[in-house]
Amino acid sequence: MTSELEPPHVGGRGRWMVLIAAFLGWMFDGVEMGLFPLVARPALIELLAERFEADVGWWMAIITAAFLVGAALGGVIFGWLGDRIGRVSAMIWSVLVYSIFAGLCGFAQEVWQLAVLRFIAAMGMGGEWALGVALVMEVWPSNRRPILAGLIGAAANVGFLGVAFVGVALASVIDSLHSLLSGMGMPQSWVNALLANSGWRLLLFLGAAPALLTFFIRLFVPESHRWKAAAERAPANRVADIFAAGLGRRTVLGALLAALPLLATWGSVQWIPSWTDKLVKDAHAQARQAAVDRAVEFNPDVNPGDVPDDELTSELRRTIPIARPWSQVWSGFGAVFGCILAALFAQWTSRRWAYLWLCVVALATCQYLFRGSFTYGTNYLLWVFIVGGASAAFYGWLPLYLPELFPTRIRATAQGFAFNAGRVLAAGGTFIAGWLLKLFQEDYARMGAWITLIYIGGMVLILFCPETKNRPLPE
Repeated sequence: MTSELEPPHVGGRGRWMVLIAAFLGWMFDGVEMGLFPLVARPALIELLAERFEADVGWWMAIITAAFLVGAALGGVIFGWLGDRIGRVSAMIWSVLVYSIFAGLCGFAQEVWQLAVLRFIAAMGMGGEWALGVALVMEVWPSNRRPILAGLIGAAANVGFLGVAFVGVALASVIDSLHSLLSGMGMPQSWVNALLANSGWRLLLFLGAAPALLTFFIRLFVPESHRWKAAAERAPANRVADIFAAGLGRRTVLGALLAALPLLATWGSVQWIPSWTDKLVKDAHAQARQAAVDRAVEFNPDVNPGDVPDDELTSELRRTIPIARPWSQVWSGFGAVFGCILAALFAQWTSRRWAYLWLCVVALATCQYLFRGSFTYGTNYLLWVFIVGGASAAFYGWLPLYLPELFPTRIRATAQGFAFNAGRVLAAGGTFIAGWLLKLFQEDYARMGAWITLIYIGGMVLILFCPETKNRPLPE
């Protein structure tokens, strides 16, 4: 019998090719997840023709929910396909789906078109997560799984962080791009459309980049021999098998364990860039009004439009285009560290204790950020970093725990369902977030404080889950 410490027929080079391909796939998943929070407000304000700006929060909730439901559906479909035809073949198709349709989002002319394209792109993204996790955990030795789980979670946040840096860079050079593109002969109408409203269309076009990854996967990534062995000796899998005797309870628990942090993330933390944008714009409007009031007090006949900006107003006006992407940068940095530390913490303690403490820390830090009286600045960004790490830490824990619950022949299907069914539940949470945002008159902080109370449920739920530390992957 082959030891799990050395999976059969998978050499060192093959394992590294698998890890590189999966890491890049997860990284591009993070790019897809990070793009919309970064461009949501300017994109929706443009597509809603500004006069419906009050509906921005509601449409953000609809599009986010569509993305989560699409990812859930894709996780099941591509997970099932990966158990049928192999992890690698299914992964190629999943990457193609999410890259092509993510890039098409840049052509959207109506809000509903953006929602539909994000839904289809998310199907591929959800499938890639399930397939990549199964493949990596099956070809690498068991003693490497904790650090690999941390890398899985960190990879998505590297992409999330990367797109935030692109947003910062674009905000800094967007004026120069107008001249550059016009000088290259691009029609002025195209230039204006491409760079209008913070260049959100240009950022969304970047979503097509992962298509190049499929060539690497096809040429260099070996198939899981665990899957090959299981496929030879077991009947073809059915989605219903994940609810068979002895597995149904684990499938439901896995879905709930994923749903709670996903709901908190997509219902509050993912809205931080939009909150930051509003925070800075409100501060600018207040500073501008204060400058006008002082001028009117000195000269009642002055035209408010002729009042020059004071130093504070000018500084805030310069901050507006970069505040949103910088908040995402800090959140992304925190998330990378949080994912790696969470997986290592789960190996040092236990799977159950780690999840419990992750809930405690996430609840405490989110409540402090959302209930505090913050203005945009270093202290605010520091707490965005902390909350980004605490809320994303679960995505380093889940890739470690979910594969340990299910046997090889249905692993991709089961963990794809568990993680992505959580996204369906989280999608419902985004509607609650949108409703709260409208109820609270776009008070993002108050909405976030209420949504993140869901972590209390995680502290209770984990008590009913099995401990899997130091046990081999089920065959």
